[in-house]
Amino acid sequence: MSAFITFEGPEGSGKTTVMKRVAEQLSDTYDVVLTREPGGVPTGEKIREILLEGDAIDERTEALLFAASRREHLVGRVLPALEKGQVVLCDRYIDSSLAYQGYARGIGMKEVEAINAFAINDVYPDLTVYLDVSVEVGQARIQQNQRSQNRLDRETRQFHEKVVEGYQQIIQRDSARFAVVDADQEIDTVVATTYDAIIKYLEKL
Repeated sequence: MSAFITFEGPEGSGKTTVMKRVAEQLSDTYDVVLTREPGGVPTGEKIREILLEGDAIDERTEALLFAASRREHLVGRVLPALEKGQVVLCDRYIDSSLAYQGYARGIGMKEVEAINAFAINDVYPDLTVYLDVSVEVGQARIQQNQRSQNRLDRETRQFHEKVVEGYQQIIQRDSARFAVVDADQEIDTVVATTYDAIIKYLEKL
């Protein structure tokens, strides 16, 4: 049995931490693969460096690079795992591009979706966990954890607010695919709620 489960949320939502802890629990029953975007495969990791650690780049170039990295990651990591019957947990996927580049950058969700439709060839997540956190809490966590900030972390408050608005539109449009988790709560509660949502989905397969 295979499943493609993605984790989404604004900066500071705790995606990486929650995903790793949930994976540990799921591994008792399922064959789990952890991966991330951009990255996950050598070519994707090189593109990640350009996107997150490099200088400012044109917004359309940014969208194209995310899509290119996504394609490499999909064919090199995700699809082979799914073919083996594994449960893939992925930190970010197409919804990030729609929210960040399509909506927050103002390129247009339809335009970014078209670029990514070509890249992913109709491979959409079976389930997407959205960790819902306010911009204030997310930014405070980044500061508190003294995490090294990447280029997107350093964007303006207005940009991050638009990212959240973009996600809200995506969730409203495709609500059946999403499990929305209140990530303002304590981490143990967020992990438990996320695990329950994923197990509920997997047990139906």
